[in-house]
Amino acid sequence: IAVSGGMPDQGVGRLINVNRVKSLATTHIGLNPVARDQMFAGTLDVEFIPQGTFAERIRCGGAGLGGCLTPTGVGTDVEKGKQKLTINGKEYLLELPLRADVALIKAWKADTAGNIAFRLTGRATNSYMAFAADTVIAEVEELVEVGELGPDEIDVAAQDRRKEACLSDVEACEGKSGRRKEVMAELTGRALIASRCAKFFKDGDFVNLGIGLPLMCVNYLPEGVDLWLEAEIGIVGC
Repeated sequence: IAVSGGMPDQGVGRLINVNRVKSLATTHIGLNPVARDQMFAGTLDVEFIPQGTFAERIRCGGAGLGGCLTPTGVGTDVEKGKQKLTINGKEYLLELPLRADVALIKAWKADTAGNIAFRLTGRATNSYMAFAADTVIAEVEELVEVGELGPDEIDVAAQDRRKEACLSDVEACEGKSGRRKEVMAELTGRALIASRCAKFFKDGDFVNLGIGLPLMCVNYLPEGVDLWLEAEIGIVGC
């Protein structure tokens, strides 16, 4: 999945040039004669996608949507094999989402936690690419420490994708500290519920805590546990 076929000696074109690409979803291959020749020879399967549709399909992949409706391509070769819907008398194509196992992107800055910032034209589709991949590998011009990127600079927030088993036994989550159990014994009602829920948090977890009892949980975090807090709407901070 790439915005273009690159050139024979640049970008994805270098892989195409050595026959390492079998299928390509892109907006054009006009700058790569090798890709053109392979397409006509039948060794490279190319799906041409209008550029706006290309960006929207990737955005849908990152947002978990089932696809998007667009009039672009209706009545052309683009509509072949695609579902067509008529809404309020106008025809649309159903374009399915695009996702990848790995996204290779260029960014302006990143911090050591993995928060990424783009600039200028890098803001166009790079964030969509990052959201629509299971793993993101970013080449950055500058690597900074956590806190050096302002909240309004971060385009892609760091995401902790570690898969860890959750403890089902609340007593195990409460820890072995006798003092903690004493503190819990002194709590009642909502405070007790919040303190017990807080024991399930692991260091580095991303959490979205609503107003009220959920937000009370941060008052009872175990020692050594830091959280990434996602606030309304989509703001992430430590």
